[in-house]
Order: sequence, then structure tokens, then C-alpha cells
Amino acid sequence: MMLMPPFELHRPKSISDACDIAAKLLASGQEFDWIAGGTDLIPNYKWHINSKPHVISLAGIDGLSTISMTEIGCMARLHDIAESGEAHPLVAEAASKVASSLIRRNATLGGNLCLDTRCFWFNQTEEWRSSIDWCHKCDCGTGADCRVIPNQNELCVATYQGDVAPTLMVLDAHVHLIGPNGERKIPISEFYKLDGMTRNVLEPGEFMLRVTMPEDIENWIGAYRKLRIRDSWDFPEAGAAAAWLKGDRSTLRVATTALESIPRRHDDEVAESNGDVKAICDAIFRTTKPVNNTALPPRYRRNMIKVLVKRACEDPL
Repeated sequence: MMLMPPFELHRPKSISDACDIAAKLLASGQEFDWIAGGTDLIPNYKWHINSKPHVISLAGIDGLSTISMTEIGCMARLHDIAESGEAHPLVAEAASKVASSLIRRNATLGGNLCLDTRCFWFNQTEEWRSSIDWCHKCDCGTGADCRVIPNQNELCVATYQGDVAPTLMVLDAHVHLIGPNGERKIPISEFYKLDGMTRNVLEPGEFMLRVTMPEDIENWIGAYRKLRIRDSWDFPEAGAAAAWLKGDRSTLRVATTALESIPRRHDDEVAESNGDVKAICDAIFRTTKPVNNTALPPRYRRNMIKVLVKRACEDPL
């Protein structure tokens, strides 16, 4: 079914207005979603995937589209990040590889970082999901088990398939979150939670305000490499980002995406490998275990991550 379910759209004109609306809805026990570009949320609503009776749009709030080397607002369009020349080249590269040109002109940084996890048992129409007696992530009150890992309904293993997060992780970025209880700042590597339903640490009523990078960000180089079925449009089936300080390979950082419910920075694997790229690839291979819920088989995706990490570490922008 592709008919949009009914919902009330709220259009705040300021950050404080948005937080006030969120606080009032929370106080009255009403559920809601935030919407930025809508390229992920709207298709999910059309498929009746966890739709809410209220939606709060961030599109009318001024000052959330900033793009610079050290700060990017949550409403910055991916097309502008990729093409403006203002963002770090590594972030711009990842933004340029998201979906198609048309989608990038609407999709936002905040939306990509807060992207809902995906699974081919979940991202289907309501009629299709009902025919398999639902799944754990969208069980409609049925208490359904996970279709990927049978006979359990405690953990969702839906896969995070965003492109930009791993590049921000290796650049040591921080995310600024705001809601009715105020603003807070955390490293982006601590933003995600290993569960396909919870996804991240956003508290009720919070949304992402902006992302900031260290002052020395211009001195860092790296690359992002992506595995996908088609060269445009598709979500990553695996992705790897690497970055290091110019002239100092001992500062190497590596992060991956689309292999589990969260993007992950692999500091332990890099540390134990003493900077040897092959050893890093092997270590990440050992600790990465994708599941069978995306288009390509888990074994192939796991093998390919070694190739992607090697290319990201050896071919900087």
C-alpha cells in the first residue's frame, strides 16, 4: 500500500519553537517523528512502516544549513556538501556517493546520520509484512520474532546503511543534540547504539542540531570506499573510511558502515596492527559479522570489507 497515512505536520520557525512542540507532544503522550529532507521518512510512511500521528519539520528553521570545514548544520543538503567546496574533501566524497543527484538535492546531513536501519524483511509494504506474520522491528503489537535470526525477539539486527557517518568518525567529529532538556555534545563514535530499533542515543524529543570537527581538520587526509550493486542510487552494502594526519601514518583511523546495526570506528583493530594495512584488514575481517538482510550475501560483504579498507588506507584524496 503506497497511500500516505494521516498525520499532523508541525512547522516550527526556530529551534526553541521546535523543542516546545516536542515537549508538548511528549507531555500529552503523543508520538512523533522529526523530518528534514524526507527522502527516507516519506517512503517509509508510504509503506506504513512505523508511522506516527505527528511529524515536526526542521525545514523552516534558519541557520541549520551551515557548511564549513569545521561545522555542518543538520539541514545542509548532501548535494551542497558534495559540491560547495566548503566541507572537508573526505566528507564531500561520501556525500557525493549517496543515492542519486535528485535525492542528494533533498537529503540532509542530519537525515543521513540518523538514517533508519534497513532489512529486507522490514523495508516492504504493510501487506507484504503482514503476509509473513510481521517482523520484530515492525511487529504491530504481535510480538513477532526476528526473521533474520529465528526464534528470538530481543535484538533487532537491521543494518545501518548510511555513507557519511564513517567519514565523520575518522575525522573525530562531534554531534550536537538538542531537545526539551537542553543541548549536549558527544563524539559521533558514541552516537550509535548496537540495536536495529533503538539505533542511536537520541532521547525523546531530541534532534541533531549540527556536526563540528576539530580545528586542525584541514591537516587530515583520507578516503571513503563503497560497495554497492549500482554506481548510483543504491545504499552501501559495505563501506570503509580512513583518515590520517598528513605525513604521520601513525595517526591512522578506520571506520566501516553497512556491516551491522551501527557504523563503527575500529580503534582496537588499528592499534593491535601497528599501522600495517594488511593486518588492519585482517583484524576488521575477524571482528565483523554481517547478517543476511541486505541485497548481497554476508560472506561476500565481509570479504569485500578487506578490499575497501585497503583501498581507503592507500588511496587518499
